[in-house]
Amino acid sequence: MMILRPGFKFVFSHPAHFIAFGFGAGLSRFAPGTAGTLVGFPIYWLIAPYYSAWEMLALIGVLFAIGVWACGVAGRNLGISDHGGMCWDEIVAFLLILEVAPKDLYWQVAAFFLFRIFDVVKPSPIRELEKRMKGGFGVMFDDILAAGYTLLALAVVKRIWF
Repeated sequence: MMILRPGFKFVFSHPAHFIAFGFGAGLSRFAPGTAGTLVGFPIYWLIAPYYSAWEMLALIGVLFAIGVWACGVAGRNLGISDHGGMCWDEIVAFLLILEVAPKDLYWQVAAFFLFRIFDVVKPSPIRELEKRMKGGFGVMFDDILAAGYTLLALAVVKRIWF
């Protein structure tokens, strides 16, 4: 059975669903991936001041692992392995970007837009890997690659213009 338009009942029926749907952000009717990415901002701003860079990277690794589980469970229960409403992958990938990118708000906003572009366009090899990798790991991994492209683009811009 496929659930094309899950609602609050689905999201709150299991902790994995709640996590995979980014605490409900993935229920947005308009651009749920963007809504999920936006959730990354307050999470980062609230927790980053209390952790070193290495601790943040370790925490992001744990959140990635949780996402593999949560997105795997939610995808199976939805009958769609990478449902558009699952946005934990965007949240975790964006947390990684925010941790590595310059801490200035302008850089963070630029990172947001670049990440959304790379996540939607899925340049090679992201699109190919996304087609081959299924389950929770596949859901999470393609966004980490998009984060890598984002960080590379930011590094090039910083190197050339700043």
